[in-house]
Amino acid sequence: MSGAVKVIGAFDSPYSHRAEVALRLKGVPYEFIPEDLGNKSDLLLKHNPIHKKVPVLLHGDRAIPESLLIVEYVDEAFHGPPLLPADPFDRATARFWARFVDDKCSKPFWLSLWTEGEVQKGFMKEIKENLALLETQVKGKRFFGGDAIGYLDIAASGFAHWLSVLEEVAGVTLLTDAEYPDLCRWVKEYSSHETVKQCLPEREKLLSHFTARKDLFVSAVKSMAPK
Repeated sequence: MSGAVKVIGAFDSPYSHRAEVALRLKGVPYEFIPEDLGNKSDLLLKHNPIHKKVPVLLHGDRAIPESLLIVEYVDEAFHGPPLLPADPFDRATARFWARFVDDKCSKPFWLSLWTEGEVQKGFMKEIKENLALLETQVKGKRFFGGDAIGYLDIAASGFAHWLSVLEEVAGVTLLTDAEYPDLCRWVKEYSSHETVKQCLPEREKLLSHFTARKDLFVSAVKSMAPK
């Protein structure tokens, strides 16, 4: 299918990065449309009326929401290096671990940053255990996808660039070379990849952005954490 390719996203969103890096790895030109999530545009609400979140991929007259679905769509709709493995079992395995990142890592990671005391200890234990499981999938490999960046690398990319920024803002350490040598090696490999660097937000800009919102994060997690 032909048609202009656009991404409705936010510069600070690792989920928007998933959509952008998938397009760049496939060599697909696109327009990035920045979204103000504090004042959501009619364009976003029109194309993602259910979740009202970024990213949304626009391809001609088609709209695809949800970052992992976008990555799969990009892989199938455009020519270029494959993002998902060719083997059905390997493809299913990559999808399983991508869901693991979103379903089992995202919430305890976020809550471990902004909670306190015993509650924080519980979430730190949970995310560290899950990071250890995730590390098994990249042990002995340059990327989760092997020698080239693939679907699971894109799914886990928030840990490659955003995690250290958020650790600094929150004053929390989750990922160290001593505990996770393979994950830390992967972080450096992913973040230094020439194609990836083209769509990574500047670290200092992210740091300033998140620092200014720290109090909002702490307030928001009070509704998410157990009483």
